[in-house]
Amino acid sequence: MIASRYAEALVEVSLEQNEAARVKKDLSDFVEAFDGATDLRHFLDNPAAPRKEKHAVIDAIAEKMQMARAVRNFILIVIDHERMEMLHEIHSAFRERLNEKLGIADADVVSARELSPEERGELTAALERRTGKKIEASFSEDASLLGGAVVRVGSTIYDGSVREQLTRVREQMEAE
Repeated sequence: MIASRYAEALVEVSLEQNEAARVKKDLSDFVEAFDGATDLRHFLDNPAAPRKEKHAVIDAIAEKMQMARAVRNFILIVIDHERMEMLHEIHSAFRERLNEKLGIADADVVSARELSPEERGELTAALERRTGKKIEASFSEDASLLGGAVVRVGSTIYDGSVREQLTRVREQMEAE
């Protein structure tokens, strides 16, 4: 609930400033950097660390990353309200809410082999036609699929793997 309020506030600011894509990318980049820096996490999570020092560290990071001002300010607010332990939850809620407002759906594509850029483009275009939304796809491989792909868009799963097709054929044969 709290994370949703923070996320909604950042969504509104990013849309008002017409910087939704940049804010989304900059926040994701910061979360990734935050995850990879144990010392930074401990420092920002430490209630005994002076607020002024935390702000100086975030200012330096924001400058180095050329971060959107909205993201910098947002992170400072999260720090000031001692909510850094909720950063992942806020980030997730932000992405979900922003994507919803922009008509974007995330898709997880797992294929038996690495897909070429052309295949990725064709699959993304097909998913966009099917869902009526812009698709942001992440791709990975799983050799156990034998062939084909499994795609998850939201709670919907499209299973076009050879393994699934073989299972369906076996079930049909057993039913006959």
